[in-house]
Amino acid sequence: MSLSQPIATVLHAFESAFSQPTWSTVQRLIIGTLLARGRRTGTAALRQMGLREGSHFRLYHQVLNRARWSALALSRRLLVLLVRTFVTVGPLTFVIDETLERRWGRRITKRGHDRASLASSQQRSVATSGLRWIVLTLVITPPWTPRAWALPVWRVPAPTPEVRQRWGRRHKTGPHWARQMILVRRRW
Repeated sequence: MSLSQPIATVLHAFESAFSQPTWSTVQRLIIGTLLARGRRTGTAALRQMGLREGSHFRLYHQVLNRARWSALALSRRLLVLLVRTFVTVGPLTFVIDETLERRWGRRITKRGHDRASLASSQQRSVATSGLRWIVLTLVITPPWTPRAWALPVWRVPAPTPEVRQRWGRRHKTGPHWARQMILVRRRW
């Protein structure tokens, strides 16, 4: 698989975070995701790369849940890369937001019932099943547009109180997660 020089340069920043076999799998998934139409899933990425009927189709999905790599280390590398590329002078601006990823399935243990802010209004509150994430984004203004962009650099799962209780852990609120993310980001 040959990559164009700009894409290879960007991906090279993340290569040392993975073992060599895992890195080749990650590259295929990234390129397939960029080329996929519609939903950006692992299956869509593999289908786009022509690997759907491969004998090791299942192993590509295991990169996300069984491989030994650190999402925190990758988030830090992404943040450094974005700052070097887009931030020339001035302070960094970050935004922390929460989002709900609608997911179903017996094996998704962090799934809970949360308020869906996009589907809710002041008159009606809508709760849905899914994974709640706290997302840290870097706000930049790219040179080709006058509008500011919020680029996600890190996200952490924020399970509901019921899920945390099921695990025997103390519940953390959204502001508590945000504070922890800010402290870690300051150390970076």
